[in-house]
Amino acid sequence: MSGLGAYRSGNPACSRSARTRLYCQWGATPAKLPTTRRGEMEGERGRAGRGASPRLGTAGHLGAGRGRQRKRRQGASGTVVIMCASSDTIRGIMLAAHRHGMTSGDYAFFNIELFNSSSYGDGSWKRGDKHDFEAKQAYSSLQTITLLRTVKPEFEKFSMEVKSSVEKQGLSEEDYVNMFVEGFHDAILLYVLALHEVLRAGYSKKDGGKIIQQTWNRTFEGIAGQVSIDANGDRYGDFSVIAMTDTEAGTQEVIGDYFGKEGRFEMRPNVKYPWGPLKLRIDETRMVEHTNSSPCKASGGLEESAVTGIVVGALLGAGLLMAFYFFRKKYRITIERRNQQEESNVGKHRELREDSIRSHFSVA
Repeated sequence: MSGLGAYRSGNPACSRSARTRLYCQWGATPAKLPTTRRGEMEGERGRAGRGASPRLGTAGHLGAGRGRQRKRRQGASGTVVIMCASSDTIRGIMLAAHRHGMTSGDYAFFNIELFNSSSYGDGSWKRGDKHDFEAKQAYSSLQTITLLRTVKPEFEKFSMEVKSSVEKQGLSEEDYVNMFVEGFHDAILLYVLALHEVLRAGYSKKDGGKIIQQTWNRTFEGIAGQVSIDANGDRYGDFSVIAMTDTEAGTQEVIGDYFGKEGRFEMRPNVKYPWGPLKLRIDETRMVEHTNSSPCKASGGLEESAVTGIVVGALLGAGLLMAFYFFRKKYRITIERRNQQEESNVGKHRELREDSIRSHFSVA
């Protein structure tokens, strides 16, 4: 779960590990999966059925073939698919992945939910259409990472007050309070705490620098739990992982929480985990961030210095080509002008000579 730490940086893109291949789908079209993955799936289907279409083979033959493939892949690094899109797009991608046989355990799907809205909560696979049953099966392989979902009584009271205020305004109501409302509440609370400390120390409310310094490197109790600010004024991110705990009913629950300040991931008690009776083990050796001394070569790509050299070389080459082009163009224009000037001078000399001959002839 070391990748969770990267999500608080402001960009929930892909946090790559040296042994994990990540495929990002930002607003991807549900009807299309990555071309390379599709080719590999077609190859696997061909090997499983030995030339026959998997849909035409028997269930036992397909099960045995997939079982052998799964055993051959055990021990190798799995494929993690990280997505960040709307709930409808995520549903379409999961349906397409399920139809391609990618939800049988060989692939791990993670959805980054930025706003902590109810559209990604329990039953988000349900649309009331003919694809609900298939979507429920597909969502058994999906884990949703969202902001920390608390069970504090104070937050429940706060949520009810927010919902009541929204209803009075005639706006649409959600089942869960948006993260911006919670964050705004905690920001006001942090400002009040810092202002109180500054005034108590004898400073004025106009001393903005002192107030800002009081907000750094501290921890206080927010509406949803503890809020920790680092020495740079950034908040440590706390996240929850939602997964399907009952494949028959399609129930989705929070199965674990990640606390950014401690870098600690805790599984929630009394929760039926989607991985069955196997005990989840976190590999501590994979939680070390890669530095320049140990560059990440997850996909066999080039190092950062090599890529930088290629880019700089390409820019220099393009600059030299452009300089040669403009120099050649300017030189050609200069030569043409000189030739025209010489031709003009020759013509003038010829005219003067003819005039001189006519003059001498007239005198004679």
